[in-house]
Amino acid sequence: MPLTVTAPHGVLTASGRHQIIPLLSAAAIEVSGATGNDFFTPIVGGHVQIVEPGDVYAGGSTRPLVVVRLDLPNIGLGTVELRAAFIKAATEIVQQCAVPWHDPANTWVNIFNAPDGGWGVGGRAYPGDDLIAEITAAAQR
Repeated sequence: MPLTVTAPHGVLTASGRHQIIPLLSAAAIEVSGATGNDFFTPIVGGHVQIVEPGDVYAGGSTRPLVVVRLDLPNIGLGTVELRAAFIKAATEIVQQCAVPWHDPANTWVNIFNAPDGGWGVGGRAYPGDDLIAEITAAAQR
């Protein structure tokens, strides 16, 4: 499940920049109920994009937005409550990884779902049923 964090230079602390993806990954895994699952855990990860502060806009003006994007198969975080839990956790993680002056209103979290079979790893497309089977099998090991 790819995570992308886009932040203006200077908003994430040096340690926060290195911690944010592992922390967000752990949150996505926990909210999904898959903590410790040896199939699910290694397919959650991502990257941080640092951009120039003058290249980030909201409402037509530059603003120090940190945007967290989580791409999931269509079975991922399948309820409003699970999505809300991830959004809350992700916002708290950004605050933990950002400079003290970062306003939580400048943290935007977006969850995108791929259509069935539109999500894959290592060249293999995983329809929802295949993912459920793999995750379930790993949980039973």
